[in-house]
Amino acid sequence: MPITGGCHCGTIRYQAEGDPLNHSLCHCSDCRRHAGAPMVGWTMYPATAVTVTQGRPKIYESSANGRRHFCADCGTGLFYTNAEILPGIIDVQSATYDDPDAVPAQAHIQVADRIRWMEHAHELPAFERYPRQ
Repeated sequence: MPITGGCHCGTIRYQAEGDPLNHSLCHCSDCRRHAGAPMVGWTMYPATAVTVTQGRPKIYESSANGRRHFCADCGTGLFYTNAEILPGIIDVQSATYDDPDAVPAQAHIQVADRIRWMEHAHELPAFERYPRQ
């Protein structure tokens, strides 16, 4: 069963076929700064398994070989490719799935760059919605 997803505004839609190679939560500084988040979930697939079914992502050359694909309208990050380090592979930002629970995360990666307070983030108080002030 394919996994579907897309950007926040709905301009770009995609479909991933088959089993992912892995799903990791990346803490590298590049991912954090691009997403504006303390970490980013990436599900890795063979490049041929992922098809953009609607719209056309803009591609940003984030490093010598890294390419970040995102929606030019709403800014949602969608894919990452690097022909040098990950030939034939595409990473999909897993939070953009229609069902983000479809593929459970398996590991934290690039923890050498992790924000120190993220190591204990699971110990913070949790609220179903915004807490009352």
